[in-house]
Amino acid sequence: MIIHDLELENSVLNQFVLELRDVDLQRDTLRFRKNIERIGEILGYELSKVLDYQSKTAQTPLGSKTILVPENDIVLCAILRAGLPLHQGLLNYFDKAENAFISAYRQHENDQDDFEVIVKYLASPSLQGKTLILIDPMLATGKTLENTFKAMKAHGVPKHIHIVSVIGSNQGVAYAQTIFPENTHLWIAAIDEKLNSKSYIIPGLGDAGDLAYGVKL
Repeated sequence: MIIHDLELENSVLNQFVLELRDVDLQRDTLRFRKNIERIGEILGYELSKVLDYQSKTAQTPLGSKTILVPENDIVLCAILRAGLPLHQGLLNYFDKAENAFISAYRQHENDQDDFEVIVKYLASPSLQGKTLILIDPMLATGKTLENTFKAMKAHGVPKHIHIVSVIGSNQGVAYAQTIFPENTHLWIAAIDEKLNSKSYIIPGLGDAGDLAYGVKL
């Protein structure tokens, strides 16, 4: 896997990540969602640099200009529900992309720390020969990405695979490397040191889905 850790570069991206993490600022749900959307835009811009390009000519009022533009057939796949703001940020830039949505959640038995990731819903176009962008804001254990990838195999074999995340753990990133093809790209805003006993990222930011859309039962 080719890892692009954008935290290692100085950019305005770090300001948005700081605001997501801040326990006081993250109480503003509108701001929280907007910051994730902004991060999606920045990661999408960085991702666009490694796409395939072709020449197209634009006719202006005064002449013509040949411009290199992306030629990939892109499918954006958001993992519900936390992935929706990140998905929107990418869609702002890849506005001609097809879209897929998948539900994946942790099921804890008897309130134990151990859990199983359950996938119950998938809506997706064909992935055959296309560029698949998997959108998972919190790459904790990597199990959600694993089950999502397995579920999507029935829809065809993509030509390229990209993963876009806001925050990951070292453990989750390492696990994802064992699941996906070697030429898969991971675009991530920050990688944190560890997981706690409940497999939440430390220091992380908390539950991204709850912070974006409210606490669930």
